[in-house]
Amino acid sequence: MHHSNYKSTDKMKSILEQRPALTQEIEKIAEVAGYLWQNGWAERNGGNITVNVTELVDDEIRQMPPISDAIPIGVTLPELKNTYFYCKGTGKRMRDLARKPMANGSIIRILDDCASYVIIADEPVMPTSELPSHLTVHAQLIATGSNYRATVHTHPIELVAMSHNREMLGKDVLTNLLWSMIPETKAFCPLGLGIVPYELPGSNTLAQATLHQLEDYDVVLWEKHGVFAKGIDVMDAFDQIDVLSKSAKIYVNARAMGFMPEGMSQEQMQEMSRAFNLPK
Repeated sequence: MHHSNYKSTDKMKSILEQRPALTQEIEKIAEVAGYLWQNGWAERNGGNITVNVTELVDDEIRQMPPISDAIPIGVTLPELKNTYFYCKGTGKRMRDLARKPMANGSIIRILDDCASYVIIADEPVMPTSELPSHLTVHAQLIATGSNYRATVHTHPIELVAMSHNREMLGKDVLTNLLWSMIPETKAFCPLGLGIVPYELPGSNTLAQATLHQLEDYDVVLWEKHGVFAKGIDVMDAFDQIDVLSKSAKIYVNARAMGFMPEGMSQEQMQEMSRAFNLPK
């Protein structure tokens, strides 16, 4: 790989030392990684978390020497000049990240060319192969002035199962079905669920289709693959997936009991939108 010249030693202190705000953010990422594993959504090295930590970076971090060579992103993203991200490492497992976030992920600095990055801490852990698509989403968030800082990709069982049913892949078919299972889902995932038809994992086509759906949704379902979510922080992104997944579980349980769940009526859902001032 790119960084054979760089050795990490146990003597090096962690970037997290004496930085409570950054530490808290990384601990939150580790906590969510544990939930993804416990929920059965993160087999082997499945899933990714990428968080924009630029606001938590101080002058000392800006001066930190790289611990890798410059690595091309594969795309040029002008919005990301001098930004910093925590990224899960390639081939790393969520269950390991939950225990040791800085050994199973790293903090990267996007260079001035906006087309490459260096790893700055704690160890030269290469980021996920999905990094280009995650960073493309982050660039779009910055471009639109969003306060969202986190992207999460994971494989929730019941939601993925539903994506194998062609009838459920029409626009907002699943949105309305899932909203109708329990009031919380509409309240806490008020934009619903976007749909991206099957594309090769890691492909630019998948990234572009996801970007397009994220203009209207915070969570999108990748057909026969998983979900991709954006949020204010990693917990917010996780929570939106979690409420959708709860609805999917309720639907599956009703079907397993041998009946079609009735669901809340359109009137009941509109009443909720008015009462809680929801966008849809």
